[in-house]
Amino acid sequence: MASSCCKISPIIPIFVGLLLVASSVSPVFSISNSPESNDRLPTNQTFRPGEELQKLKRIRAHLRKINKPAFKSIQAFPLSKMLFFCSPDGDLIDCVVSHEQPAFDHPELKGQKPLDPPERPKGHNPTGSASSEGFQLWTNSGELCPEGTIPIRRTSEEDILRASSIQRFGRKVRRDTSSSGHEHAVGYVTGDQYYGAKASLNVWAPQVSPELYGDNYPRFFTYWTTDAYQATGCYNLLCSGFIQTNNRIAIGAAISPTSSYNSGQFDISLLVWKDPKHGNWWLEFGSGQLVGYWPSFLFSHLRNHASMVQFGGEIVNSGSSEFHTPTQMGSGHFAGEGFGKASYFRNLQVVDWDNSLIPLSNLRVLADHPNCYDIEGGINSVWGNYFYYGGPGRNMKCP
Repeated sequence: MASSCCKISPIIPIFVGLLLVASSVSPVFSISNSPESNDRLPTNQTFRPGEELQKLKRIRAHLRKINKPAFKSIQAFPLSKMLFFCSPDGDLIDCVVSHEQPAFDHPELKGQKPLDPPERPKGHNPTGSASSEGFQLWTNSGELCPEGTIPIRRTSEEDILRASSIQRFGRKVRRDTSSSGHEHAVGYVTGDQYYGAKASLNVWAPQVSPELYGDNYPRFFTYWTTDAYQATGCYNLLCSGFIQTNNRIAIGAAISPTSSYNSGQFDISLLVWKDPKHGNWWLEFGSGQLVGYWPSFLFSHLRNHASMVQFGGEIVNSGSSEFHTPTQMGSGHFAGEGFGKASYFRNLQVVDWDNSLIPLSNLRVLADHPNCYDIEGGINSVWGNYFYYGGPGRNMKCP
């Protein structure tokens, strides 16, 4: 979501706005193109009709695989005799029958249906100002997907053409954790056995990478991988993995409203926790809205628990070797500016072995390049454990 993230992972991260790690520090989210591929899409190449036609056929075959038949669609411009309504951000949202979503293409899930909601962690009181309606731009039309279906942002040819290859579309490049290209400002805890995490955060509309979606809207997204981005995993529902159960939230769709500098703050909460009965990792948004779950069989270390939880922001320094990128993190302002100006995570909690939400006891904060993006932590009776973070990127102290 914009430049804030949440992960659950070791070498098996799940990203949403918090982050759990089952072993060492695992990669945070970024949208980037892969330089390695044998099926690269055209970039300033001589036009060869035969080759281009074959690539187009492969793209359309991939689209048929990931775009499931829609019971109803919601979009800005009608394309057929289906029911269409306006989505201000231009996204086309397909209402897909829940047991026909991409997750159930997985061999271990074929023929199954989404599970019933699990027991929430003890001590869980939904917080955050966002409700399911009005949280995303596509719902402003007043139309929602019917019960028994889920909203999925339809992938277009243009979406795939923005990627470096068909194979890399919807996936991250394997990240070297020592790489200077990725910069973080994070709060984290480590050393115990964690079965989930929760936090509230304010949402901003910073400069973001447009490769995956083609625009600069902040978006609510997820990501998972079991092998450090080598062969498994993807964003949102672009491969078989995450099982969505909610008919009101479209993963990958644009967020609305967003916070304003020195003015109104838009605050959401996210909870990720392990269901004690089935072992699946569930995602909840806002006031008790279950989004769906990652089946436990997807993971190795996370089949049991996580050993690290990380909250915060990440950017990709895609600037030249001479200058730092001007990409903003969070609001684009440093932590010291405080409420209404800087981005924050508040009410940081973890889920323990007894499926109980408890406050953090040993929060640490870390900024890779504090002259570009920094972080300041604290604790009080209202926000519990919290931190402000972010920054403008390139500036006088970060040339």
